[in-house]
Amino acid sequence: MKRLAKIFGITVAALALILIAAISLTIGWRPFLGPRSRTLTDRRFQSTPERLARGQYLVNGVVGCLECHSEHDWKAPGAPVVAGKAGAGQIFPLEGLPGRIVAPNITPDRETGTGRWTDDQLARVIREGISHDGRALFPLMPYQRFRTMSDEDLASVVVYIRTLPTVRNPLPATEIIFPVKYLIRNEPQPVTEPVPQPDSSSAVKRGEYMVRMGGCVDCHTPQHKGQYDMTMAFAGGFHLKGPWGDVTGPNITPDPSGISYYDETLFLEVMRTGRVKARDLNSIMPWSWFRNMTDDDLKAIFAYLRTVKPIHHRVDNTEPPTLCKLCGGMHGGGDEN
Repeated sequence: MKRLAKIFGITVAALALILIAAISLTIGWRPFLGPRSRTLTDRRFQSTPERLARGQYLVNGVVGCLECHSEHDWKAPGAPVVAGKAGAGQIFPLEGLPGRIVAPNITPDRETGTGRWTDDQLARVIREGISHDGRALFPLMPYQRFRTMSDEDLASVVVYIRTLPTVRNPLPATEIIFPVKYLIRNEPQPVTEPVPQPDSSSAVKRGEYMVRMGGCVDCHTPQHKGQYDMTMAFAGGFHLKGPWGDVTGPNITPDPSGISYYDETLFLEVMRTGRVKARDLNSIMPWSWFRNMTDDDLKAIFAYLRTVKPIHHRVDNTEPPTLCKLCGGMHGGGDEN
C-alpha cells in the first residue's frame, strides 16, 4: 500500500509539473492571476487651448474615438453619428465577436459615462487596456497601438473628451464568452515610462505615427484566431460583417493588386469624398473622420503607405467571395491569389 501511495504521489506531482509547464509555455498565468495593471495616480491633465485643439483634431480626425463609441446611421453616406449620440457608446455591431462587446459611453455623464472617472483612469483605459474597474478590455479597443501615443497627445485626448456634451445612455455590460474572457487578460501592458512626441523629421515618419494612431493596419490586415498576420500587413483580408454589409478590407500596399495606381491627389480625394473615382467606399471605412485631417497629415500618411512592403493579394468586394489560399479567408478575387 505504501508503495502504491508513493507511486500515486509521484504521478500526481509529475502531472502537476507537466500542467504548470504547459500553462507557462502556452497561455501563461495571467488568465488566472488577472491582467498586468499599474497603480493609479492622482495626475490631472491641465486643460489649455493648445491641448483642447489638438485633442479635438485627434478625436475627430485621427484616432476614431467617436467612430466606435457612438451609434451610426449605417444607411446614410459616410455612416454619420446619430444626432445627440456622439460619444454615448454602443453595442458594437461587428458580427463574429466572442460575445457582446460594448463600447461604453465616454461623455462626462456621471451615471452612465466617464464623469466619475479620474484622468489617470481614462489614460489607463486608452493606452493600457485596463477599465476603470480593473477589467482587461477586449482588444477591439486598440490600446495596443495607442501604447505609443505620446504623453502630450494622450493628455490632449483626455482634455477634449472631458468637453463632449453629456449624454445619459445606459448600456449593458460587455459579456465575453469563455475562455476568451480570461485569455484577453494577457493583452494589457502597463505604460510606466514617458512616451515622447513622435518623430516628425520627415513626412514618412509623421505618416507612420498617423497610420498607427488611425489604425489602418487593423482593417487592412488578415487575422488568424484573433491575431494579425503581420507578414501580410496592409495587404487586405480582414472580414467585416455588420449593418454596413459584408466587406473585406482591401489591399492598400503599393502592389499592383493594391493602390499602386494612386497618386497623392487621388489619395486626398478618396479621403475627402469617400469615393474612388466612380466607386463609393463602404460606410465602414471611416473616411468621414479622416477627411477632417489636414492635407499635410494625409499626404504624410500616403508617403508612409508608399514605403510599406508591396504584397500581391487581390481583394475585390465587387465580386462574389471565393476561398483565398493566401490569407485563408473568403473574399472577392480570392481564387485569383
